[in-house]
Amino acid sequence: MAGDRIRPVAAKASQHRQFRSVTATAADRNRPPPPDPADSAASGLPPPDFEALTHAQDIVQASGTSFLAAMKILPEDRRNAMYAIYAFCREVDDIADADAPAAEKIGLLQNWRWEIDRVYRGDPQILTLRALVRPVRQFGLEKEDFLAVIEGMEMDAIEDIRGPSLATLDTYCDRVASAVGRLSIRAFGAEEERARRVAHHLGRALQLTNILRDLDEDARRGRLYLPAELIEAQGLDSRDPYTVLGHPSLPAICAGVARMAKQHYRMALRHMRRCRRGPMRPARMMMMGYRAILAALERRGWQRYAEPVSLSRPRKLWIAVRYGLV
Repeated sequence: MAGDRIRPVAAKASQHRQFRSVTATAADRNRPPPPDPADSAASGLPPPDFEALTHAQDIVQASGTSFLAAMKILPEDRRNAMYAIYAFCREVDDIADADAPAAEKIGLLQNWRWEIDRVYRGDPQILTLRALVRPVRQFGLEKEDFLAVIEGMEMDAIEDIRGPSLATLDTYCDRVASAVGRLSIRAFGAEEERARRVAHHLGRALQLTNILRDLDEDARRGRLYLPAELIEAQGLDSRDPYTVLGHPSLPAICAGVARMAKQHYRMALRHMRRCRRGPMRPARMMMMGYRAILAALERRGWQRYAEPVSLSRPRKLWIAVRYGLV
Protein backbone atom coordinates (compact mmCIF):
# COMPACT_ATOMS: atom_id res chain seq x y z
CA MET A 1 0.00 0.00 0.00
CA ALA A 2 1.29 3.59 -0.90
CA GLY A 3 1.06 3.90 2.97
CA ASP A 4 4.87 3.11 2.28
CA ARG A 5 6.03 6.72 2.14
CA ILE A 6 7.90 6.29 -1.10
CA ARG A 7 11.62 6.86 -0.60
CA PRO A 8 13.39 9.03 -3.19
CA VAL A 9 15.81 7.82 -5.82
CA ALA A 10 18.48 9.86 -7.54
CA ALA A 11 17.21 12.27 -10.18
CA LYS A 12 19.49 10.76 -12.81
CA ALA A 13 18.07 7.32 -12.18
CA SER A 14 14.54 8.67 -12.56
CA GLN A 15 15.44 10.35 -15.86
CA HIS A 16 17.11 7.17 -17.05
CA ARG A 17 13.90 5.24 -16.44
CA GLN A 18 11.93 7.69 -18.58
CA PHE A 19 14.06 7.04 -21.66
CA ARG A 20 15.09 3.43 -21.12
CA SER A 21 14.79 1.25 -24.21
CA VAL A 22 11.68 -0.89 -24.13
CA THR A 23 13.42 -3.37 -26.43
CA ALA A 24 15.99 -4.08 -23.73
CA THR A 25 13.49 -4.57 -20.94
CA ALA A 26 10.98 -6.59 -22.95
CA ALA A 27 13.44 -9.45 -23.15
CA ASP A 28 13.01 -10.09 -19.43
CA ARG A 29 10.84 -13.18 -19.06
CA ASN A 30 9.10 -11.63 -16.05
CA ARG A 31 7.65 -8.79 -18.09
CA PRO A 32 3.92 -8.67 -18.82
CA PRO A 33 3.11 -10.23 -22.22
CA PRO A 34 2.08 -7.98 -25.13
CA PRO A 35 -1.66 -7.23 -25.01
CA ASP A 36 -4.16 -9.15 -27.07
CA PRO A 37 -6.35 -6.51 -28.82
CA ALA A 38 -9.24 -8.98 -29.02
CA ASP A 39 -9.35 -9.33 -25.23
CA SER A 40 -9.60 -5.57 -24.76
CA ALA A 41 -12.28 -5.21 -27.43
CA ALA A 42 -14.39 -7.87 -25.74
CA SER A 43 -14.11 -6.22 -22.32
CA GLY A 44 -14.75 -2.68 -23.52
CA LEU A 45 -11.53 -1.55 -21.81
CA PRO A 46 -8.60 0.23 -23.42
CA PRO A 47 -5.82 -2.22 -24.27
CA PRO A 48 -2.90 -2.56 -21.84
CA ASP A 49 -0.04 -0.22 -22.74
CA PHE A 50 2.91 -2.61 -22.85
CA GLU A 51 5.57 0.12 -22.89
CA ALA A 52 4.01 1.91 -19.91
CA LEU A 53 3.47 -1.33 -17.95
CA THR A 54 7.10 -2.29 -18.45
CA HIS A 55 8.17 1.15 -17.29
CA ALA A 56 5.99 0.94 -14.16
CA GLN A 57 7.32 -2.51 -13.33
CA ASP A 58 10.89 -1.21 -13.71
CA ILE A 59 10.18 1.50 -11.14
CA VAL A 60 8.67 -0.95 -8.64
CA GLN A 61 11.48 -3.47 -8.95
CA ALA A 62 14.21 -0.81 -8.76
CA SER A 63 12.67 0.69 -5.62
CA GLY A 64 13.25 -2.36 -3.44
CA THR A 65 9.87 -1.74 -1.82
CA SER A 66 8.78 -4.13 0.89
CA PHE A 67 5.35 -4.14 -0.76
CA LEU A 68 6.53 -6.02 -3.85
CA ALA A 69 5.84 -9.45 -2.36
CA ALA A 70 2.25 -8.45 -1.62
CA MET A 71 1.81 -7.20 -5.18
CA LYS A 72 3.08 -10.43 -6.66
CA ILE A 73 0.30 -12.56 -5.18
CA LEU A 74 -2.33 -10.61 -7.14
CA PRO A 75 -3.81 -11.73 -10.47
CA GLU A 76 -2.11 -10.14 -13.49
CA ASP A 77 -4.50 -7.23 -14.14
CA ARG A 78 -4.64 -6.30 -10.46
CA ARG A 79 -0.87 -6.66 -10.13
CA ASN A 80 -0.37 -4.34 -13.11
CA ALA A 81 -2.73 -1.84 -11.50
CA MET A 82 -0.65 -1.87 -8.31
CA TYR A 83 2.56 -1.44 -10.27
CA ALA A 84 1.04 1.61 -11.96
CA ILE A 85 -0.24 3.07 -8.66
CA TYR A 86 3.11 2.57 -6.97
CA ALA A 87 5.04 4.03 -9.91
CA PHE A 88 2.84 7.13 -9.83
CA CYS A 89 3.49 7.55 -6.10
CA ARG A 90 7.21 7.06 -6.55
CA GLU A 91 7.51 9.61 -9.34
CA VAL A 92 5.66 12.39 -7.51
CA ASP A 93 7.58 11.59 -4.33
CA ASP A 94 10.84 12.04 -6.22
CA ILE A 95 9.66 15.54 -7.14
CA ALA A 96 8.81 16.45 -3.54
CA ASP A 97 12.18 15.17 -2.28
CA ALA A 98 14.29 16.66 -5.08
CA ASP A 99 17.00 19.24 -4.34
CA ALA A 100 15.22 22.04 -6.17
CA PRO A 101 13.47 25.34 -5.33
CA ALA A 102 9.99 24.98 -3.89
CA ALA A 103 8.41 26.91 -6.77
CA GLU A 104 9.93 24.52 -9.29
CA LYS A 105 8.68 21.47 -7.42
CA ILE A 106 5.19 22.92 -7.08
CA GLY A 107 5.15 23.61 -10.82
CA LEU A 108 6.12 20.03 -11.62
CA LEU A 109 3.49 18.64 -9.26
CA GLN A 110 0.88 20.91 -10.86
CA ASN A 111 1.75 19.36 -14.21
CA TRP A 112 1.08 15.92 -12.73
CA ARG A 113 -2.25 17.22 -11.43
CA TRP A 114 -3.19 18.22 -15.00
CA GLU A 115 -1.97 14.88 -16.28
CA ILE A 116 -4.26 13.04 -13.85
CA ASP A 117 -7.15 14.82 -15.59
CA ARG A 118 -5.81 13.44 -18.86
CA VAL A 119 -5.70 9.92 -17.40
CA TYR A 120 -9.46 10.12 -16.94
CA ARG A 121 -9.83 11.34 -20.52
CA GLY A 122 -7.62 8.48 -21.69
CA ASP A 123 -4.73 10.49 -23.15
CA PRO A 124 -1.97 11.20 -20.57
CA GLN A 125 1.40 12.21 -21.94
CA ILE A 126 3.58 11.01 -19.04
CA LEU A 127 4.70 7.41 -19.57
CA THR A 128 4.02 6.39 -15.97
CA LEU A 129 0.45 7.64 -16.14
CA ARG A 130 -0.28 5.80 -19.37
CA ALA A 131 -0.08 2.61 -17.29
CA LEU A 132 -3.03 3.90 -15.20
CA VAL A 133 -5.56 4.41 -18.01
CA ARG A 134 -6.80 0.82 -18.08
CA PRO A 135 -6.80 0.21 -14.27
CA VAL A 136 -8.70 3.46 -13.65
CA ARG A 137 -11.58 2.21 -15.78
CA GLN A 138 -11.28 -1.46 -14.88
CA PHE A 139 -11.24 -1.02 -11.09
CA GLY A 140 -12.94 2.35 -10.60
CA LEU A 141 -9.91 4.12 -9.15
CA GLU A 142 -11.00 7.55 -7.95
CA LYS A 143 -9.41 10.76 -9.21
CA GLU A 144 -9.71 12.41 -5.80
CA ASP A 145 -7.31 9.87 -4.31
CA PHE A 146 -4.62 10.53 -6.92
CA LEU A 147 -5.03 14.27 -6.34
CA ALA A 148 -4.79 13.75 -2.57
CA VAL A 149 -1.42 12.03 -3.02
CA ILE A 150 -0.17 15.02 -5.01
CA GLU A 151 -1.48 17.38 -2.31
CA GLY A 152 0.51 15.40 0.26
CA MET A 153 3.65 15.75 -1.82
CA GLU A 154 2.98 19.49 -2.08
CA MET A 155 3.06 19.68 1.71
CA ASP A 156 6.64 18.37 1.58
CA ALA A 157 7.55 20.49 -1.45
CA ILE A 158 6.38 23.85 -0.11
CA GLU A 159 8.58 23.68 2.99
CA ASP A 160 10.24 21.13 5.23
CA ILE A 161 7.72 19.84 7.75
CA ARG A 162 8.97 20.24 11.32
CA GLY A 163 6.91 19.29 14.35
CA PRO A 164 3.45 19.45 12.74
CA SER A 165 0.32 19.58 14.87
CA LEU A 166 -1.50 16.28 15.31
CA ALA A 167 -4.23 17.54 12.98
CA THR A 168 -1.71 18.48 10.27
CA LEU A 169 0.10 15.17 10.69
CA ASP A 170 -3.17 13.28 10.31
CA THR A 171 -3.97 15.21 7.12
CA TYR A 172 -0.50 14.45 5.81
CA CYS A 173 -0.85 10.73 6.60
CA ASP A 174 -4.24 10.63 4.88
CA ARG A 175 -2.83 12.16 1.71
CA VAL A 176 0.45 10.30 1.36
CA ALA A 177 -0.68 6.94 2.74
CA SER A 178 -4.41 6.40 3.30
CA ALA A 179 -5.24 7.80 -0.15
CA VAL A 180 -2.84 5.25 -1.62
CA GLY A 181 -4.64 2.65 0.48
CA ARG A 182 -7.99 3.66 -0.99
CA LEU A 183 -6.58 3.19 -4.49
CA SER A 184 -4.96 -0.10 -3.50
CA ILE A 185 -8.02 -1.76 -2.00
CA ARG A 186 -9.90 -1.22 -5.25
CA ALA A 187 -7.02 -2.78 -7.14
CA PHE A 188 -7.12 -5.69 -4.68
CA GLY A 189 -10.83 -6.17 -5.40
CA ALA A 190 -12.15 -5.02 -2.01
CA GLU A 191 -15.04 -2.66 -2.64
CA GLU A 192 -17.05 -2.90 0.57
CA GLU A 193 -17.26 0.14 2.85
CA ARG A 194 -15.24 -1.59 5.56
CA ALA A 195 -12.36 -1.88 3.13
CA ARG A 196 -12.20 1.92 3.01
CA ARG A 197 -11.94 1.91 6.79
CA VAL A 198 -9.05 -0.53 6.49
CA ALA A 199 -7.35 1.91 4.12
CA HIS A 200 -8.00 4.80 6.51
CA HIS A 201 -6.41 3.13 9.52
CA LEU A 202 -3.75 1.02 7.84
CA GLY A 203 -2.44 3.95 5.82
CA ARG A 204 -1.96 5.97 8.97
CA ALA A 205 -0.38 3.03 10.82
CA LEU A 206 2.12 2.40 8.04
CA GLN A 207 3.01 6.07 7.71
CA LEU A 208 3.56 6.53 11.44
CA THR A 209 5.79 3.45 11.38
CA ASN A 210 7.72 4.97 8.48
CA ILE A 211 8.14 8.20 10.44
CA LEU A 212 9.66 6.31 13.37
CA ARG A 213 11.86 4.20 11.11
CA ASP A 214 13.17 7.17 9.09
CA LEU A 215 13.90 9.70 11.83
CA ASP A 216 17.54 10.12 10.84
CA GLU A 217 16.94 10.12 7.08
CA ASP A 218 14.22 12.75 7.42
CA ALA A 219 16.38 14.86 9.73
CA ARG A 220 19.12 14.92 7.09
CA ARG A 221 16.55 16.54 4.79
CA GLY A 222 15.66 19.04 7.49
CA ARG A 223 12.34 17.35 8.32
CA LEU A 224 10.78 16.25 11.58
CA TYR A 225 7.39 14.57 11.48
CA LEU A 226 7.05 13.98 15.25
CA PRO A 227 3.93 15.89 16.36
CA ALA A 228 4.17 19.21 18.17
CA GLU A 229 1.87 18.19 21.01
CA LEU A 230 4.09 15.26 22.00
CA ILE A 231 7.22 17.41 21.75
CA GLU A 232 5.73 20.20 23.86
CA ALA A 233 4.49 17.71 26.46
CA GLN A 234 8.16 17.01 27.20
CA GLY A 235 8.91 20.70 27.78
CA LEU A 236 10.63 21.21 24.42
CA ASP A 237 9.96 24.27 22.29
CA SER A 238 12.53 23.54 19.54
CA ARG A 239 11.54 22.15 16.14
CA ASP A 240 15.09 21.64 14.96
CA PRO A 241 15.27 17.95 13.96
CA TYR A 242 18.55 17.06 15.60
CA THR A 243 17.82 19.10 18.72
CA VAL A 244 14.69 17.01 19.26
CA LEU A 245 16.38 13.75 18.26
CA GLY A 246 19.23 14.41 20.67
CA HIS A 247 17.02 15.26 23.62
CA PRO A 248 16.67 12.80 26.54
CA SER A 249 12.87 12.90 26.08
CA LEU A 250 13.01 11.45 22.56
CA PRO A 251 12.01 7.92 23.75
CA ALA A 252 8.84 9.32 25.35
CA ILE A 253 7.93 11.23 22.20
CA CYS A 254 8.52 8.21 19.97
CA ALA A 255 6.61 5.94 22.33
CA GLY A 256 3.62 8.25 21.93
CA VAL A 257 3.79 7.97 18.14
CA ALA A 258 4.17 4.19 18.44
CA ARG A 259 0.99 4.05 20.53
CA MET A 260 -0.84 5.97 17.83
CA ALA A 261 0.40 3.54 15.19
CA LYS A 262 -0.62 0.51 17.25
CA GLN A 263 -4.12 1.86 17.70
CA HIS A 264 -4.47 2.29 13.94
CA TYR A 265 -3.15 -1.25 13.39
CA ARG A 266 -5.77 -2.57 15.81
CA MET A 267 -8.57 -0.68 14.07
CA ALA A 268 -7.35 -1.79 10.62
CA LEU A 269 -7.31 -5.42 11.75
CA ARG A 270 -10.79 -5.12 13.26
CA HIS A 271 -12.25 -3.89 9.97
CA MET A 272 -10.12 -6.27 7.90
CA ARG A 273 -11.61 -9.28 9.68
CA ARG A 274 -15.06 -8.22 8.48
CA CYS A 275 -13.99 -7.96 4.84
CA ARG A 276 -13.71 -10.75 2.28
CA ARG A 277 -10.52 -12.61 3.03
CA GLY A 278 -9.13 -12.99 -0.49
CA PRO A 279 -8.90 -9.31 -1.50
CA MET A 280 -7.46 -8.45 1.92
CA ARG A 281 -4.46 -10.78 1.63
CA PRO A 282 -2.07 -8.17 0.17
CA ALA A 283 -3.14 -5.62 2.79
CA ARG A 284 -2.69 -8.22 5.54
CA MET A 285 0.84 -8.98 4.33
CA MET A 286 1.72 -5.28 4.35
CA MET A 287 0.24 -4.78 7.79
CA MET A 288 2.01 -7.73 9.41
CA GLY A 289 5.33 -6.79 7.85
CA TYR A 290 5.11 -3.25 9.16
CA ARG A 291 3.90 -4.30 12.59
CA ALA A 292 7.01 -6.48 12.79
CA ILE A 293 9.16 -3.47 11.84
CA LEU A 294 7.53 -1.36 14.57
CA ALA A 295 8.21 -4.09 17.12
CA ALA A 296 11.84 -4.27 15.98
CA LEU A 297 12.19 -0.49 16.34
CA GLU A 298 10.87 -0.70 19.91
CA ARG A 299 13.35 -3.47 20.74
CA ARG A 300 16.22 -1.43 19.29
CA GLY A 301 15.31 1.63 21.34
CA TRP A 302 14.56 5.18 20.23
CA GLN A 303 17.83 6.78 21.29
CA ARG A 304 19.57 4.59 18.71
CA TYR A 305 17.36 6.11 16.00
CA ALA A 306 20.18 6.23 13.42
CA GLU A 307 20.65 2.43 13.47
CA PRO A 308 18.68 0.92 10.58
CA VAL A 309 16.08 -1.75 11.27
CA SER A 310 14.91 -4.35 8.78
CA LEU A 311 13.36 -7.80 8.75
CA SER A 312 15.43 -10.87 8.00
CA ARG A 313 14.73 -12.81 4.83
CA PRO A 314 13.31 -15.82 6.75
CA ARG A 315 11.00 -13.47 8.67
CA LYS A 316 9.76 -11.90 5.44
CA LEU A 317 9.19 -15.33 3.92
CA TRP A 318 7.24 -16.48 6.99
CA ILE A 319 5.00 -13.38 6.78
CA ALA A 320 4.42 -13.96 3.06
CA VAL A 321 3.43 -17.59 3.58
CA ARG A 322 1.42 -17.03 6.76
CA TYR A 323 -0.60 -14.00 5.65
CA GLY A 324 -0.36 -14.00 1.86
CA LEU A 325 -1.00 -17.61 0.93
CA VAL A 326 -3.00 -19.11 3.78
